[in-house]
Amino acid sequence: MDANTKPMGVGIIGCGNISEIYCKNLKTFEHLNLVACADIDESRALARAAQFDIAARSVADLLASDDIELVVNLTIPDAHAKVSRAILKAGKHVYSEKPLATKRRDAKKILKTAKKRRLRVGGAPDTFLGGAWQTIRRLLDDGAIGQPVAATAFMLGHGPETWHPNPDFFYQPGAGPLFDMGPYYLTALINLFGSVKRVASLARASFPERIAQDGHAIAVNTPTHVAGSLEFANGALATLITSFDVWHSQLPRIEIYGSEGSILAPDPNWFGGDIFLRGENDKEWRNVPIEFPYTENMRGLGVADMARGIRENRPHRASGEMTYHVVDVMRALLKSAEEEEQVKLKSECERPALLATIQNTN
Repeated sequence: MDANTKPMGVGIIGCGNISEIYCKNLKTFEHLNLVACADIDESRALARAAQFDIAARSVADLLASDDIELVVNLTIPDAHAKVSRAILKAGKHVYSEKPLATKRRDAKKILKTAKKRRLRVGGAPDTFLGGAWQTIRRLLDDGAIGQPVAATAFMLGHGPETWHPNPDFFYQPGAGPLFDMGPYYLTALINLFGSVKRVASLARASFPERIAQDGHAIAVNTPTHVAGSLEFANGALATLITSFDVWHSQLPRIEIYGSEGSILAPDPNWFGGDIFLRGENDKEWRNVPIEFPYTENMRGLGVADMARGIRENRPHRASGEMTYHVVDVMRALLKSAEEEEQVKLKSECERPALLATIQNTN
């Protein structure tokens, strides 16, 4: 078996809740070989390894492993930059959970390190590769609603303290609703419209503290309601609101408006969902069948496409450049609110190609 057909050895660093779905899905792809996992809490690594019949290694041992080419970074957001650079310095490709980093300069260092070592960077979210979002992308590319004009995107809730076992970090710099959930919405829009050119926004922390399930108070040190406007390279304008300050809402997730009609899109946190289209002369909405695979929870699909891209020497879709651009946009939104001015983006990224089916064992 030559290097181009040999399954790619994959390791995971970070064995928290989200690692379970990654392990489950990565093991379904024939061109991947999930080898080992690691965590600073050895008991968590041992438990996840036993669950999926893989090895539990220390972080140092995993990074030194010759049977691993690509490492999935599932650590907490504040650790993403440090761990991803360590992975690259160990000579391995890295795929990071969102966000790529909490600070723009740290995200830029990751890309710089990868370029220097001729390695690849990829990152979540990969939900835009799901069947629903690929279908919407095809509809736009085929002119189903004419020229894209605008979009609205809303993520409204009242925060994770009512259900998350450790919610404190959600209310610190580098988190909040924008950095926690914003990447799903921004990545979906970038996949549809291309790069963001400039932004303007307002933001506030509506409540100075939150109460966790166990009763302890959480000091809020980052905006919990961010309302932004974005101009895309293709000329489309979007309104984005991310909030942990809303108890109830009936606003949609994402709507896309074109010169000849509109599309109602599902929650970009998921791979599937209902799609509705209404042309300029249509009297009612019609449900659009999903034409692409992967409508279930397929977190890790971006890793599978990245590995295939490395083997085939082609760009992978959940690219480091796109994940960096998302960080750049989120930082620009916060800067706009702080400085009360529009902010022009310096970064840009290519729209990823439509997804061809990635073979798995299901």
